[in-house]
Amino acid sequence: MAIINLVGVALIGLIVWWFWLYKPTQVKAGGDEPITIVVENGVYLPAQIQLPAGKAITLRFLRKDESPCAEVVQFPGLELAKSLAVDKSTTVEIPPLEAGEYDFHCQMQMYRGKLVVG
Repeated sequence: MAIINLVGVALIGLIVWWFWLYKPTQVKAGGDEPITIVVENGVYLPAQIQLPAGKAITLRFLRKDESPCAEVVQFPGLELAKSLAVDKSTTVEIPPLEAGEYDFHCQMQMYRGKLVVG
């Protein structure tokens, strides 16, 4: 019985870490080079991208995760969505944006990322 309780507590700790304590990797966009985002193991890598206001950027999503949840990336604040093929790069053109934060995620919001525009 104690083992079951320990496993339960460990799972609760993992869930708390995953949804509230996990800090995503971050990259700063500076040049005109596309930024590659790898979709793998339930996350976007990098998951947070800093970019200057008023400058268009190209994101290149490389989906390695075969999970159906990873099939689409959505940018709700931009009214933009793209299907992602497994083991292929998919280009997403982000128009020049005003300063602020713009979330992107899968259709179930399990994979999450953010564009930080400043």
